Amino acid sequence: MKLRSNIAVSDNGFVFDPNTGDSYNLNYIGQEIIQMLKSNLTEKEITKTITGKYDVDDNSFEQNLFDFIGMLNHYDLLEKFGN
Repeated sequence: MKLRSNIAVSDNGFVFDPNTGDSYNLNYIGQEIIQMLKSNLTEKEITKTITGKYDVDDNSFEQNLFDFIGMLNHYDLLEKFGN
């Protein structure tokens, strides 16, 4: 899973999709997850990093990550499988 290459992400957590002109604002952890996706980390690696850094259990974070990735897919911000 990887963020589409043309998606712009600012240091402030502002995400811009040039295909649609839509923009989104992320919280701090959302920004961290986006950066990890851009670095090609797996869901397991992202979970390990975040749960090691913040006071959150694996199961809770995995559900939140699943929801976040679902939102990214819904807004077509991730590359399609095979691309």
